[in-house]
Amino acid sequence: MENQSKIRILCTCGVLIAIAQLLSYIVLYEFPNGGSIDIAMLPIVIIGAGYGMGWGTVCGFVYGMLQYFLGKGIAIDWTTMVADYLIAYTMLGFGSGIAHTLPKNRMSWGILIGGVLRFMAHFIVGATVWGQYMPETFLGLKMVNEWFYSAIYNGSYMLPDMILVFIIIILIRKPMRQLLGEKM
Repeated sequence: MENQSKIRILCTCGVLIAIAQLLSYIVLYEFPNGGSIDIAMLPIVIIGAGYGMGWGTVCGFVYGMLQYFLGKGIAIDWTTMVADYLIAYTMLGFGSGIAHTLPKNRMSWGILIGGVLRFMAHFIVGATVWGQYMPETFLGLKMVNEWFYSAIYNGSYMLPDMILVFIIIILIRKPMRQLLGEKM
């Protein structure tokens, strides 16, 4: 019986990763050096919050690879490929998986914890590597240093992503409770 449960989870994760990849092609806004406003992180949050850190971490990593190779992966060297795709989405799955241990509102916490960890990966590589391409102004603000630029640049797509996914979670909370358990 335990093998059937693991097979069911594995199949569910595969389908959700595929849905995440499809959702990544529905972009509301795309930034010139990478990053876009979309709802693709929703299925990864569902995996992590529903099945835990192990499943969330592995699925986040797989999704990060797909994003780079099947999406419009933008990287200037191996560090940006690893940090902006593999680490960032692995952290999204890991952070969402942390929420699995909470007594209730797992998906909401998954969005917050996973989203912040993903942002941190983008933020650090943005300041340390992408910062060399910092413009004098961005979104009408004077860029004073690479850390400020990275916070503004990455926050300008991560915050809307998190808000959109949170709104969708509110709308689909009841069906998700039936699928993944009462504590979602």
